[in-house]
Amino acid sequence: MKKSEIKLVVELDDEQIPERILWDADEKDSEGFSETKSMSLSLWDHENKNTMRIDLWTKDMPIDEMKRFYIDCLGGLSQSILNSTGDEYMNQEIDALCDKLVEHIKNES
Repeated sequence: MKKSEIKLVVELDDEQIPERILWDADEKDSEGFSETKSMSLSLWDHENKNTMRIDLWTKDMPIDEMKRFYIDCLGGLSQSILNSTGDEYMNQEIDALCDKLVEHIKNES
């Protein structure tokens, strides 16, 4: 059986706030760790029927980029739900929400 490994390293300051988030994966195009400012990891707990989440961002992550990050996450979930379940209604509703949120961000600027 083939295995693929994903590695995450979070460097914290004295107050346990992330200063750097590094990641690497066996199937990543470039070798070695890459830095990111934010991450969101969701895992389905089949036994308890709930989602476990880890959301981290560095203290220097700009707020406008954080908002865009979460809109992109929602858009990715929209495509994933279509691919995994074929539910076009959920896909379209999430896409519509993303469009509304992009407009909201544009209006803020």
